[in-house]
Amino acid sequence: MTSPLVDQARQQTLGELPRRTARRVPDKLALVDGDTRLTFAELDAVVDRVAAALHAAGLTTRDRLALLCHNSWQFAVLNFACARAGVVLVPINFMLNAEEIAFILDHSGAEAFVVEDALLPVAEQALAQSTGTARTRAVVRLHDGDVPDGWRDLQEWLDHDGTPPAVILEDDDPVRMMFTSGTESRPKGALLSSRSLLWQYVSCAIDGSMSADDIELHTLPLYHCAQLDCFLGVDVYLGATSVILPAPDPGTILRKIEEHRVTKFFAPPTVWIGLLRHPGFDDADLSSLRKGYYGASPMPVEVLREIQARLPDVALWNFYGQTEMAPLATILGPDEQLAYAGSAGRAALNVETRIVDDQDQPVSAGTVGEIVHRSPHATLGYYLDPERTDEAFRGGWFHSGDLGYLDDGGRLYVVDRKKDMIKTGGENVASREVEEAIYELDGIAEVAVFGISHPRWVEAVAAVVVPKDGAEISPDGVIAHCRERLAGFKTPKYVVVADALPKNPSGKILKRQLRDQHADLADS
Repeated sequence: MTSPLVDQARQQTLGELPRRTARRVPDKLALVDGDTRLTFAELDAVVDRVAAALHAAGLTTRDRLALLCHNSWQFAVLNFACARAGVVLVPINFMLNAEEIAFILDHSGAEAFVVEDALLPVAEQALAQSTGTARTRAVVRLHDGDVPDGWRDLQEWLDHDGTPPAVILEDDDPVRMMFTSGTESRPKGALLSSRSLLWQYVSCAIDGSMSADDIELHTLPLYHCAQLDCFLGVDVYLGATSVILPAPDPGTILRKIEEHRVTKFFAPPTVWIGLLRHPGFDDADLSSLRKGYYGASPMPVEVLREIQARLPDVALWNFYGQTEMAPLATILGPDEQLAYAGSAGRAALNVETRIVDDQDQPVSAGTVGEIVHRSPHATLGYYLDPERTDEAFRGGWFHSGDLGYLDDGGRLYVVDRKKDMIKTGGENVASREVEEAIYELDGIAEVAVFGISHPRWVEAVAAVVVPKDGAEISPDGVIAHCRERLAGFKTPKYVVVADALPKNPSGKILKRQLRDQHADLADS
């Protein structure tokens, strides 16, 4: 056992990062959000003020603060201020309805609720349905909206005159509760500690070739740990500059890369596709861009080739993982993008990955099984859910719920989510394989493949395709194209041509919604 003074001297938590970076590069630009520009010294100072304000409001170590807000510099400040105050931040997906938000408030036991002014109506509905109190309530005034009775203006916390008391946190004290999108009817609250996050930051920085010289554009939702912890947190840790946008609008992204001479950018494949299809892409000055990252869903090989052809000076990395891994698990680097297209790469620096069968026994290279990990990145477990925690960590490995295989070089190939594997006529069909085949057809902008109930085959393979502008795509043409490339049982039995695919704010295609929308295809 060490003394409290030794513990204080050795502490390295999420809340310390802005202060330590400010000591190194106080005058360097840390955050840009519209007209707001904060140096690292200014960022550290406002984090201190908000941490002090949280304590003044009565919040103590391990209390939970729920945050419902679009991307903003205030979001970034609250992320570090909560950690500095010892308060557990609970980011909430701003696309959720009132009932879903109420569940998160109640399940997390949030003592505080901070809400963007434009989202106050749904927040008020959620509070009306909640059994908890969230006694401390504050409004982020991004749109100069009014502050209702019973709420405080977050600006009061940003301007607070005070110093936070010293808070001693253990490496594995929780600082974040991230709710998974999940496949169950209710999401799970994955607890992350400073140890989880900082080891993950090290993996990202080293394997992702990140540096203090980066100027990064953040457009995906910060409530999701991909943007928040693979990129924004690492930038503050290293001393890089972060430019924050409220949403991943392709035209705005292109303009901001030019304006800020952005060198580094992360987006899921759907956003990269949106950039490639934007009419202003070829005229945009993207010469500053040097590093590109993708994740959240597999990058179609044809799109990967197009990115490399149209942005030849941009090195690409594929980041794969899960919320429970904080979130990075494996990385495919620039030198292997085309040679091993479709791979999720090798285990990251601080991760061990293997494939197991249904009895949790390791399998040989090339054999499909469940992807499992060991790492300090991993979640502390699911809040108030020991049974699902034990199930996820059975055998001492975190079970991802993804199916995949390793090649002889240790590179991971993700075959599918367990829930997305289509079982048709007694055969397993990976939706990813069918999607890759359809992407080879000229004129395809996007595609999603999924299973629907079928009276004969139990499940049937279905596809929704989105044509490129001006392209003529027919269902029969897609099916004929697939028959030339795939076994008969893998060829879609139903194809729908659509204008767009439903996506969540992180850019993931919502296959559950597609299954519901097209559940009656087999009846026609």
